[in-house]
Amino acid sequence: MKVPFTWKVTGWFMIGWSAEFEVGTVKALKYFGEDLAAYRDEAGALHVLEAHCKHLGAHIGHGGKVVGDCVECPFHGWRWGPEGNNTFIPYQPERPNRALRLRSYPVKEQYGCIFMWYHPAGSLPRWELPDIMRKFPQFETDPNAYYRPYPEFSRRADAVPVHPQIVAENGPDSSHFRYVHGATVTPVCLHWEHEEQEWRFVTGWPDARSDDPEEMALRIHSHFSGLGFAMSAFEGSSNHRLIFACTPVDDEVSDMFYSIWWPKETNETSDIPPDHVCAHVEKQFLKTVWEDCDIWRHQKYVERPPLAKIDAKPYMAMREWATQFYEVPAEDEPART
Repeated sequence: MKVPFTWKVTGWFMIGWSAEFEVGTVKALKYFGEDLAAYRDEAGALHVLEAHCKHLGAHIGHGGKVVGDCVECPFHGWRWGPEGNNTFIPYQPERPNRALRLRSYPVKEQYGCIFMWYHPAGSLPRWELPDIMRKFPQFETDPNAYYRPYPEFSRRADAVPVHPQIVAENGPDSSHFRYVHGATVTPVCLHWEHEEQEWRFVTGWPDARSDDPEEMALRIHSHFSGLGFAMSAFEGSSNHRLIFACTPVDDEVSDMFYSIWWPKETNETSDIPPDHVCAHVEKQFLKTVWEDCDIWRHQKYVERPPLAKIDAKPYMAMREWATQFYEVPAEDEPART
């Protein structure tokens, strides 16, 4: 998908699930056009570094080894610490090269999901990663009241040709639910607002059993924290929570991540959902989420869309709000002066 803005978007972005990164393992990743090495040290902390060793350029994510809180290059055994500093050279152990440093990326883990902060120039996070269980104060809840999201209620789709802003624009677009997802009623945007890095909106699903058009069977409260992901709390006929995330791989495609926190049944103590709950969530929520991908795979970005009156104001407001996360020009755009 060709877009007139950069794919190197500032913000927090999901890169996987905690269970995928076991203690003592090293994994190769690629996001924002950059090769990365993620490793979980012997104390259990996860780190993400620039992947290529500063010595002779070996990719640490392929064959690297965890030693303490460091990762060891598979080529010559040079070790790199959590901050990207060179801590050890085996054939001159008393003299690591303190002038060398791999770029280190801030990482946060939350309820089984992993997020990485990305800034094109390497600046530190501009805002804290929001907490999905605390983000909606009117529905603040105990995280233990939900089944684990991974692996039963999590899905991913790799290399989807869609930019995070296009995914975010689904927020104010209520009309597509009938045509893309086969909804029997058309949801309505009940409220939207934005403040600094947050875009917040409430979507209502009219109650088909009621003659009152204001009666809602379901309300979805959603918050974007930057363009990387939306956190949503459901109120009404369903009371689960979810994260839907989009992380650029390069200047053409993104990886999509989706996780649901489903409320436990009465007196349930296990974090593992029973089979009948898995079947229900799969049928009602996990199958439909990727229907949007079928649109995005063939969509062309329209810079000045002829929007209907009901969508125009929030749609264009979101596009204006999104500009704050582009701190470098698009690849074919001249640098701003």
